[in-house]
Amino acid sequence: MNKRRYFKTLAASGLLFGLSTLAHGEDLLSIYQLALNADPELKSAQAKVEIGSAQSGQALGQMLPQVSATGNWSSNHSERDGVNPDPNYLGTRYYVSVNQSLIDFSKFWNWRKASRVEDQYTTEAIEAEHKLIAMLVERYFDVLEAEDQLYFLQTEKQATEKQLQQIKKQFDKQLLKITDVYEVEARLDKIAAEEIIADTKRITAQDALRELTGVSPHDLSKLKTDISFTELQGNLEEWVNMAIGQNPSVSAYAIAIDAAENGVIAQKSKYLPVVDLQLNYYDTNTGYQSQNLGSSTQTQVAAINVTVPIFDGFTTTHQMFEAQQRLQLSKNEHESALRALIKETSDSFLSTNASVRHIKASQKALESATKSRQSMERGLTYAVVTVSDLLKSQQNEYQAQRDLSQAKYNYIKNRVRFMRAIGSINDQNLAEVNQWLSAPIAN
Repeated sequence: MNKRRYFKTLAASGLLFGLSTLAHGEDLLSIYQLALNADPELKSAQAKVEIGSAQSGQALGQMLPQVSATGNWSSNHSERDGVNPDPNYLGTRYYVSVNQSLIDFSKFWNWRKASRVEDQYTTEAIEAEHKLIAMLVERYFDVLEAEDQLYFLQTEKQATEKQLQQIKKQFDKQLLKITDVYEVEARLDKIAAEEIIADTKRITAQDALRELTGVSPHDLSKLKTDISFTELQGNLEEWVNMAIGQNPSVSAYAIAIDAAENGVIAQKSKYLPVVDLQLNYYDTNTGYQSQNLGSSTQTQVAAINVTVPIFDGFTTTHQMFEAQQRLQLSKNEHESALRALIKETSDSFLSTNASVRHIKASQKALESATKSRQSMERGLTYAVVTVSDLLKSQQNEYQAQRDLSQAKYNYIKNRVRFMRAIGSINDQNLAEVNQWLSAPIAN
């Protein structure tokens, strides 16, 4: 994707998300619109694209004609042996020069290198947008997950407090022992401690989301309960090949190798002769040491200049060595990014599908835990189970709720990780995930 097309697409996305903000409020699309306008990393990536374009233009300009003009106007006083019929005169000099490189391989390969660097920066800007989308989804659902965890603890706390009141009444009737009361109180104290930790995680998650937008999130849209969580289809090896072919991060490293190779050739070209065409035009009425020539003199010069490098103190040799090492550095970075991409693609693919199975298992576990808790409540009424058994079953039920909630959020985050790895994450993916959110309730 070229630079103009990239920014056109980005602007269109901004318009789309701007309209979505009016319709949905604090959802993924509205948060993303804020992030597009505020994320410093994305702005830096866009600035690098402009820098690359400017550098490419500079390199191209070195191969185009170089034209310069000079004008000189002077007032002169000249005496010759004390006698000069016209000692004071005005002098003029006009000079126009045109230089055109005819053979200069170094300039050509520097231009090729700058063009590839521009492509590299453009690809990195696309990766920066992909990264922003992935980070936004992860941090958005981190906030929802933290809010859910806190909500479940608060709900369990309320249920346990209500249960404590009932147990105290039974204790007053001498139907239960004081140790049963202490056990419930101990459970309440533990829930209170866990609530503090959960609230801290919620605040931390909100701060992480605010880092992307510069605005504190509030009243975020919640995840719907009727979502169909499906496994990713296809062969993992094919997905890995797709990721290698279209992931912008790895593509940027591959382009960097091309740029570095052009840089090596450019340094080697400095050992070759340089041929320039030079055209000069002079118009002056003053000569050596501003002597009065009496009339204007015009001179036209056309020349072919040949420069042969002989010795520059090994400067070119060391520059070529530096370029070769930069090429090796680019190859190492590309190989490292490639290995990381293969691992990320495989991990996100397997984790997404595992999350689907985890969700189904957690739903069954929640159903079983709910039935167990209900039976324990009835059993306590008939004194066939202990308070400890009831607390354990109640704790298992709320833990199952937290596990199910966490499994759903993990599925979404792993799926987005996978889409980013294969280079297919875009605003449509974000809009799809946004449809899984319920509209915020107006206050």
